[in-house]
Amino acid sequence: MNLHEYQGKEMLSSFGVRIQRGIVAQNAQEAVAAAKKLTEDTGTGWHVIKAQVHAGGRGKGGGVKIAKSLEEVERIAGEIIGMDLVTPQTSAEGKRVHQVLVAEDVYYPGDNEPEEYYMSVLLNRATGRNMIMYSTEGGMDIETVAEETPHLIFTEEIDPSVGMMPFQARRIAFNLGLSGAAFKEMTKFATALYTAYDKSDASLFEINPVLKTSDDKIMAVDAKVTMDENALYRHKDYVALRDLREENPIEVEAQEAGLNYVDLDGNVGCMVNGAGLAMATMDLIKQAGGEPANFLDVGGTADAARVEMAFELILRDPNVKAILINIFGGIVRCDRVAQGVIDAYKNMGNIDVPIIVRLQGTNADIAKELIDNSGLAVMSATEFQEAADKVHEVLS
Repeated sequence: MNLHEYQGKEMLSSFGVRIQRGIVAQNAQEAVAAAKKLTEDTGTGWHVIKAQVHAGGRGKGGGVKIAKSLEEVERIAGEIIGMDLVTPQTSAEGKRVHQVLVAEDVYYPGDNEPEEYYMSVLLNRATGRNMIMYSTEGGMDIETVAEETPHLIFTEEIDPSVGMMPFQARRIAFNLGLSGAAFKEMTKFATALYTAYDKSDASLFEINPVLKTSDDKIMAVDAKVTMDENALYRHKDYVALRDLREENPIEVEAQEAGLNYVDLDGNVGCMVNGAGLAMATMDLIKQAGGEPANFLDVGGTADAARVEMAFELILRDPNVKAILINIFGGIVRCDRVAQGVIDAYKNMGNIDVPIIVRLQGTNADIAKELIDNSGLAVMSATEFQEAADKVHEVLS
C-alpha cells in the first residue's frame, strides 16, 4: 500500500524524523489558508506547492512549483489540482491530482550552501536483511546514479538480532562527508528513519532528497512510503491512509472480491490458482509468443461465482485476444472448476475471445470430458506444452 508524501512525512515525524513542514489542501482556497498558517508557524516567505499522487518525478511533469506570494499560491494550486499529471512513472494518460501539499521553503540562505542526499530503507532480498541505501547524489533518480556513478552509492545492512547500531549511523554521516553539527544531525536522522521503517512494518522508505539546510539541519524534503499489506493487521490506523483514487479500479474491485489481480499490458488473460502456478503460466504465455494481460489468482475455491467474476475482470481489458485458464486441482476438484467455467460462460452470454482450459490434478479426466462435451467454444488441454501450443494457435 502506497502513501502520499504528506502521509509519509506525518508518519516520519511521529518517530522523531525532522521533516519539511506542510499542510495538505483540497482546493486553491485551502492552499492559501495553509500558506498563511505556515508563514505564521515557520516564518517561511515562499511556499512549495506539490501535487499529491502516487508517482515519482512530479517536478518533471509540472507537479511541483515554487510560489513567492499568496497570489501565486492560489494560482499554482488551482492549476495543479484537477490536472492529469504525467510523469516518468505514470501512464501516458497521467494521474488526476485531487490535492496538493503546501510546504515551507527550506532552501533559505545561511552560512553554508544547502546540500541534497539520497536515503532509503528496504529489504535486501539476497541477504534477508534490511538495509539503508544512501548517496551524496540527492535529487537524482537513484537508477541513474547506479548506472553512471555506482561508487557514489553506499549501503548499510542491519543485523536483525541487534538492530541499527550507533557506529552504523556515524558511518553513514561520515560517508556523506558531513562534520560538526550536521554530522550529529545525520546520525539522529538515520537512526530515527530506520526506527520508523522497522516499527511501522513498511517495505520501503525512500527520502529523495534528504536536505542539509544552510544552518546544518537534516530533514526529509520528500517521502515515498510503501507499507507491507501483510502487516496491516498490526496497524489498523494505517489502513485508513489508503487512497483508492490512486489505485487501479479493477484491482481494487478484485481485491474486494477476494481475487489477487494485477493489471498488465499484454494480450492473453490468465486465470490461475496459486501464485507460483500463475508465474509459470505467464512464462508459458511468453514462450508461446504472447504477452500476459494480467496476473490473476482465483485461490483455492474456484467456484462458478469466482470464475465468472474473474472472466468479467479479464474481459474488461480490450487488448485481451485469448484467455488461458490453468488450474491445478489439489484441494479444489477439477470437475468443479470445469463446471464453474461452463456455468460462468453460459451466464455471461457472448464471449468473443478464444478460451483455453488446462485442468490437472484431482478428477482432471472428468473435467476434460465436461469441457469437451459442453458444446461451448472452449478448448481443453492436459499438458503445459499442449496449452502453450493452443495459445500460439489462437494468436497466429
